[in-house]
Amino acid sequence: MTGSRASQLYRTKRLSGGSPAAPLAALVLALTAVLAAAPASAASPQSDALARARLLYNQRQYDQAIQTAEKALSAPGLADSARVVIGRSYLERFRQSANDADLEAGRAALRQVQTTTLAARDRADLLIGLGECLYLNNDFGPAAELFSSAVEAVPPGEVHDSVLDWWASSVERVAFGASIDDRVDYYWDIAYRMDDELKKDPSSAPASYWLAAASRGRGDVERAWDAALAGWVRSLLSPSHGAALRADLDHLMETAIIPERARMQLISEGDLKTPVPQADVDKRAGEIANTWLAFKEAWK
Repeated sequence: MTGSRASQLYRTKRLSGGSPAAPLAALVLALTAVLAAAPASAASPQSDALARARLLYNQRQYDQAIQTAEKALSAPGLADSARVVIGRSYLERFRQSANDADLEAGRAALRQVQTTTLAARDRADLLIGLGECLYLNNDFGPAAELFSSAVEAVPPGEVHDSVLDWWASSVERVAFGASIDDRVDYYWDIAYRMDDELKKDPSSAPASYWLAAASRGRGDVERAWDAALAGWVRSLLSPSHGAALRADLDHLMETAIIPERARMQLISEGDLKTPVPQADVDKRAGEIANTWLAFKEAWK
C-alpha cells in the first residue's frame, strides 16, 4: 500500500456515512506488569524496560516505546512480549506517518513472535496487532476474522470497545465491495453483534453507534432512527466517551438517517412509481431534523 493510499484511508469518512473523518481509535496494550507474580527484588532491567515500553505505547509515544522495548529483546522470557510492543508501535506510527517502512517493520516484528512464551493477555495483544496489520494493508476480510476472535478474547473495557470498533469497520469495508444482497447480510452481522454487546454492556459507545449505522446500512431506517435516539441517551452511561459518541451519532443522523427517513416516509405516503421531488425530501428532512434537535435539547 502506498503512502498516499494509506493517508487517504484515514482521511475518509466511515462508509456508513456516520463517523467524522478521523482515524479509528488507537488500540491500547494491557498494562499488566511483566512478571507481576514475582517479588520486587526479582525484577530485572529488561522487565522494567518492557513495562515502561507498554506505558509509553499507551501514551502514544511510539518512538520511545520501540526504543525501550528493544532493551527487553535480550531476555529470552521477555523477547516475544517485547516484539508485540515493537510491532504494534510501528503500526500505530504508520497510522500517523503513512510510511510504508513502518507498516513493514510492524509486520516483521509480529511475524517473529513465538507464542509459546506469551501470557494470555499478550496473546490477545498479538492477535489485535495481526488484525490491525491486515486492516492497514487493506485486507479487510481477514482483518475482520481476527478482530472477531479478539473481541471474544478481551474482557469488557476500553480495549474491548476499541477492538469492537475495528471489527465493525473491517466488516463495513468488506460490505462496501460486496453485492447489494451480500452487503445487507454484512450489516446484519454487525447489528446482531452490537445488539449482543449492548445487552452485556449498555454503556458501550461503539455498540451504540454501530447498531444505528448497521441498521441504516441494511435498509431499516426506522430502526436506525430509534437506535440513534437510544444511543444518544445511552451516552449518559459513558462519561469518558459520551461526547465522541454524540458527535458520531449527530453526523450519522444529519448525513444519512434523516434524509433517508424523509425519503422513505414520502414514498410510503405517495405513489411508489413516482420519483419523490428533492424539494419535498428537503422539506420533510427539515421537519425530522427539528424533531432530532428537540430530542437532543431534552437530553443535554
